[in-house]
Amino acid sequence: MRKLNDAINRFCALHPRLGIPGLMRYIVAANAIIFVLNIFDRSGLLLRFLAMDPQAVLHGQIWRLATYVLIPTGSDFWIILTFVFYYWLGESMERLWGSTKFTVYYVSGMLLSALAAILVYLIDGIPVPLYGAFYVNAALFLAYAFTNPDAMVYVFFFLPLKMKWMAYIECALYAVQVLRCAAAGLWGMALMPVIALLNLAVFFSPALYRKVDAVRAHNRREAVQFRKAVKEQKKQKGYNHKCEVCGRTDTDFPDLQFRYCSRCAGYHCFCGEHIFNHVHHTE
Repeated sequence: MRKLNDAINRFCALHPRLGIPGLMRYIVAANAIIFVLNIFDRSGLLLRFLAMDPQAVLHGQIWRLATYVLIPTGSDFWIILTFVFYYWLGESMERLWGSTKFTVYYVSGMLLSALAAILVYLIDGIPVPLYGAFYVNAALFLAYAFTNPDAMVYVFFFLPLKMKWMAYIECALYAVQVLRCAAAGLWGMALMPVIALLNLAVFFSPALYRKVDAVRAHNRREAVQFRKAVKEQKKQKGYNHKCEVCGRTDTDFPDLQFRYCSRCAGYHCFCGEHIFNHVHHTE
């Protein structure tokens, strides 16, 4: 994924004019227009014509691969807030990434969501039409949350919550959806959120790899420091381990087990009798 991310960055750098400046404002404006038109369309023909219908796409109606994102998501009461929220997210990410990279991210999410719906139909035999950019908007929200984890939003106008916690909740809900569908034998439905959000994994793979490398480096440093501390202790005092409660050592009691407490700050050794029965060191 890191190589694919590098390829995307090179493509965006070499083709800066392929992006659509202000893409999110066009998407939101189209959503608002479709919302108004749908009020007067009692038959629902307009939404059916724009929806991502896997059967219709496989019969040649390829415009549905893109037009489904023009269908507004959300109820009548929250629709204005939905427009404002996703417009803000899109504009923020475009300012951060640039028009080309943001366009690639949004379009790739749109195509991946459509592909996921088609795979559900091919694997499970269930036509799942998409009325609105649910997964595309989810990928946009998670991208902003991972970029600005400490940004504060007010849920229901009064409950302050950091974006990272909202992202954790949403990821947990998707994980539950995947497990429930897999348990029911609906493998296409289980793969749907994974495939639809694949662009998120690609675009943020460098950050993930950096975090994994940092954890590994920290663990290596901790292991080296621990071995060094044990060697120094043996060199200076003539034993490897000494219980900080009773004072017994592995030299005097070779059959006694000694452990280091993971809850104490620093390295503190205890015998088997006191490893779970001592006052934890906090400094």
